[in-house]
Amino acid sequence: MSTKAQPRVAIAGATGAVGVEIMKCLESRHFPLTSLKLLASHRSAGKQVVFCGKRLTVEELTADSFNNVDIALFSAGGDLSLKYAPIAAECGCVVIDNSSAFRQDPDVPLVVPEINGEAALNHPRNIIANPNCTTIITLMALYPLHLRFGLRTIIASSYQAVSGSGQHGISELENQVRAIVNGEPVTCSTYPRQIAFNVLPQIDRFMENGYTKEELKMLNEGRKIMSLPELQVTCTCVRVPVYRSHSISCVAQFEKPVDVDTARACYDGMPGVALMDDPAHGVWPTPLDSTNGDTCYVGRIRKDLAVPNALNLWVVGDQVRKGAALNAVQIAELLIR
Repeated sequence: MSTKAQPRVAIAGATGAVGVEIMKCLESRHFPLTSLKLLASHRSAGKQVVFCGKRLTVEELTADSFNNVDIALFSAGGDLSLKYAPIAAECGCVVIDNSSAFRQDPDVPLVVPEINGEAALNHPRNIIANPNCTTIITLMALYPLHLRFGLRTIIASSYQAVSGSGQHGISELENQVRAIVNGEPVTCSTYPRQIAFNVLPQIDRFMENGYTKEELKMLNEGRKIMSLPELQVTCTCVRVPVYRSHSISCVAQFEKPVDVDTARACYDGMPGVALMDDPAHGVWPTPLDSTNGDTCYVGRIRKDLAVPNALNLWVVGDQVRKGAALNAVQIAELLIR
């Protein structure tokens, strides 16, 4: 379909963490919309939200919500996406979905605008998928290097913030820290083990091969986004007691010989990613450096000592913004550009 230059926009899951962040991105980037419809569960219907100085009322998400909507940004979870995204698409609305529901559908483009933005323009099902947050942040660091050296293999370990589990993850960390400080028993509900002052090497459920569902996303999504069907990826995803922003330690092997100076120069002028790499002076990125920001930061670039033609690097990015909300809004911007 041809999307209007000033579209009518809806957000499904508008009261969740990503939905709220989508509104912030639309407002801060001056997205040229004609109207904004906020959709959520019946529990949130009727709530008042201020957007661009105007007070909007949250409506209940139903099958009739997408009449007279041009672009719908979904952050309501996979089950609701599977139910309502096809309905919205049938109404002629382009859906940008933040769940994993459609990411491996061959007729649904999986898009990081800085990497494969042109893919968003071909959406036969009227659905475009937003990749997993860790995949986005990792590929933002690797894509500039891929253009110069040709990416072959990724060996990654992620350090993922509790906000990746939503407000429940943040509350559990806060409650456990408070309990430990006060000498009280620690209770667990969101996570299977204590997250305060601890790290948990499980995110999502385990698959038959011993990897978690989260760990396999970087493999399957990386191949699709980069158009590299032979890309080899192995990953360990770890939940850490950090509020926001994910970090990834990555060994990337390339087709061509690598050197650190050329690798650093690859980031010159690249949108959405920046170097923070001067270890001799204590300069390297942390989650706090990227929190509430749009930029992914790369540091600790060095030649790997075990793998030939490989670089070892560290990347951080705000998984709620670039890993979810911002990426979705950037896709919407591609549609109207």
